[in-house]
Amino acid sequence: MRFSLDQPVHFVGVGGFGMSAIARVMLQQGYTVTGSDRAENALTRQLAAAGARVFIGHAAGQIGAAQAVIISSAVQPDNPEVRAAHERGVPVLKRSEMLAALLDGRQTLAVAGTHGKTTTSAMLAHILRATGHDPSYIVGGVLANTGDNARHGVGRAFVIEADEYDNMFHGLRPYVALVTSLEYDHPDFFPTYDAMIASFEAFVRQLDPDGRLIVCAEGDARRLAAVSPAPVVTYGLSGGEWRARDLRYAGDEMRFDVCHGDDPAAEAVVRVYGQHNALNALGAALAAAAYGVPLRDGLAALATFRGTGRRFEVKGEADGVIVIDDYAHHPTAIATTIEAARQRYPEHTLWAVWQPHTFSRTLELRDEYARAFDRAHHALVTDIFPAREAFTDRVHSRDVVARMQHPDARATGDLHATAQALIAEVTAPAVILIMSAGDAPQIGEQFLAARGGL
Repeated sequence: MRFSLDQPVHFVGVGGFGMSAIARVMLQQGYTVTGSDRAENALTRQLAAAGARVFIGHAAGQIGAAQAVIISSAVQPDNPEVRAAHERGVPVLKRSEMLAALLDGRQTLAVAGTHGKTTTSAMLAHILRATGHDPSYIVGGVLANTGDNARHGVGRAFVIEADEYDNMFHGLRPYVALVTSLEYDHPDFFPTYDAMIASFEAFVRQLDPDGRLIVCAEGDARRLAAVSPAPVVTYGLSGGEWRARDLRYAGDEMRFDVCHGDDPAAEAVVRVYGQHNALNALGAALAAAAYGVPLRDGLAALATFRGTGRRFEVKGEADGVIVIDDYAHHPTAIATTIEAARQRYPEHTLWAVWQPHTFSRTLELRDEYARAFDRAHHALVTDIFPAREAFTDRVHSRDVVARMQHPDARATGDLHATAQALIAEVTAPAVILIMSAGDAPQIGEQFLAARGGL
């Protein structure tokens, strides 16, 4: 579908990372953009400042003279703006359909996987920017280097975080595809792990035969090599064609050796911690190399990468207590992030605060969650954030805590009660690591305000 510049494109759910990113790119391309969401947030304010007309709340009249209405996965068919669009014969498109039109004529570099895709796609965009390629990009987090989550560049490359939920990434035809990991997730959409694997296989099959599949060899992602129509490059810590080895930590830096098999090829320096980020950095550099950036140049560019919002983001310090926000909400991501915190702050007591995200995920993976907090000194679990789901009493945070073999694991209720527990109990030196894909970052804000850190 082709769009005219003078007729609005309307986004329902424009305050989400994926939707706001598409809206931002279209604004920069010169399109007229309107949108709505149920609540104001930083992304809606940024879009309004950039020239979009943003409505808070949903009403039929808000679609105006839109030539198309774009909806997120969370938007229900009875939304008044969706109903109005259908009644007026205005096309209603999913995000995947919109992306297909947006990426037409570009060389797409798509980053997919259960974990790490936001950081890795941000790293890849940073490499291409630093090496003069001026890419467009859509990333599921705000890049600290640029202050945005999306940008329209004049270069041919378009870096995109390829989301598997609702099969969004089936709308992509990538030149380079990078798959960071595969573990079961989104049980509300994928009824089984095999169904999720089949969706990833369909994504990989759409790869340009002249391009590359970059795939992590550390887990199930490597099985996707069997269906790739393009040559495959593998990477890992102990396996794969390319390897990240001998991780070393000093202050805010992590260094590691990049080896081709057993042969040293380069050294990498990044300002993020943990084995998972060594893999993210190596994967991003290899994807950039598949696009034509020499590997050493890509690795060198990562030395200036400053991270993304809500990915081990230090929010402040008060009374010798450091508060960190992270988006981790899958058991593996939680365990990995906790380990990174222990490596970065070995002399600090670690308070891990987790807000479960969706009832279906919490229920399906509750035994895995129960084992994810072993390396934290304290584990606080808030009420479940329902996101797109209706309330159910089939699972509660207490159910996960009851399964934990941990000296101090507890269900702390709502966000305010959790913040009050931290304010009363945490003493220096300590780190509060808040892991949430919902609204739990306000816990850290409350703590810092109470302790004089804001």
